[in-house]
Amino acid sequence: MNITIHASFLPQDDPEAALAFYRDALGFEVRNDVGQGKIRWITVGPADQPDTSIVLAPPSVNPGLTDDERRIIAEMMAKGTYAMLLLATPDLDATFERLQASAAEVVQEPTEQPYGVRDCAFRDPAGNMIRIQELR
Repeated sequence: MNITIHASFLPQDDPEAALAFYRDALGFEVRNDVGQGKIRWITVGPADQPDTSIVLAPPSVNPGLTDDERRIIAEMMAKGTYAMLLLATPDLDATFERLQASAAEVVQEPTEQPYGVRDCAFRDPAGNMIRIQELR
């Protein structure tokens, strides 16, 4: 079997703030931007990895969600417990400095973890936890 990860979804509730983080701070290219106003699906990804994408999607437009579920999702996003993304880079310090300069919310500075990786963590504008590991 030959299966690859083509796209993964992360919630976003402010398309312009999401673009500022993923395009401007992380340097991802925008591959698609559909919808209007706050109801937009924005597909981004690393320029050198055209087959791997992240779709930044409005979390509450699914017609199958109840009002209670929408409220719970909004609460979890605000706490940063709804979604997470793990990225990797060969130069963690430079990546950390770039994100810190963009005013992204720092959760953890570059740290050697007891389980053998060096990483840092940020929250994106929607509250998603973004962890970045250093490639070794």
